[in-house]
Amino acid sequence: MKMNLVLQGPPEKLAAIAAIADPARVVTLADGSVRAEDVEAGERVRAAVSMVAYPAGVDANFIGAERTLADFKLVAMDMDSTLITIECIDEIADMQGLKAQVAAITEAAMRGELDFATSLTQRVALLEGLDASALERVYDERLRLSPGAQTMLAGVKAAGLKTLLVSGGFSFFTERLKQRLGLDFAHANVLEVRNGKLTGKVTGPVIDAQEKKRTVERVCAELGISPQQAIVMGDGANDLQMMSIAGLSVAFRAKPVVRVQANIALNFSGLDALLTILRES
Repeated sequence: MKMNLVLQGPPEKLAAIAAIADPARVVTLADGSVRAEDVEAGERVRAAVSMVAYPAGVDANFIGAERTLADFKLVAMDMDSTLITIECIDEIADMQGLKAQVAAITEAAMRGELDFATSLTQRVALLEGLDASALERVYDERLRLSPGAQTMLAGVKAAGLKTLLVSGGFSFFTERLKQRLGLDFAHANVLEVRNGKLTGKVTGPVIDAQEKKRTVERVCAELGISPQQAIVMGDGANDLQMMSIAGLSVAFRAKPVVRVQANIALNFSGLDALLTILRES
């Protein structure tokens, strides 16, 4: 199968890695990335490229030569550790002195070792009694966009794509990001607050892997498009179901179980690397 191989990383490493794929042509792109064209992208070539690229800090992604951003109508993104750099629940737990305990549960859930809904219930329960103002502190003091997020969003919006933020995290953060970044849709868990304090519960159904998938399907239906016209980005095991129905799945700084199943893996580059991979020329 003939494909293009897009290499993004330290410039001095790219030419040698491109040569491993024995391409018909090698094109240096405007941002310094390299596109090796007409590569026979069999298992042997993929394994050989990966063996050299990952230790060199290079993202190496194979993609059909005909694929461009114009093929898609929606970008759906996970929030925690994808669109933003933090896991919000871990930072909220830090306000209770419980970050290490909660983060360990989060990490296991993202690796796919724990049922997400059960893990969320366990983690949220530990937040009982925390003043709700802690959420604002996390948003103001700790929440940061992932590298390349704003450039990526500007690029997909300019191309006419709609944007969806779908998260197993909390609506307190997704709704603020939706407004701040001009996103079209957002869906997340709702933390219950009474008398200004967290109750240790969420209201409504838990946004787990299945609900994330259903959300992508629902938004696609509202837009009158197929999920094959959606790009879905995530980092944890609870993103795999929604990634599986996408026309293009993107693993960003993801757990190994996610990287190996995604079409595209951005291990070192920013989110805007997606624009280079889908560049027309």
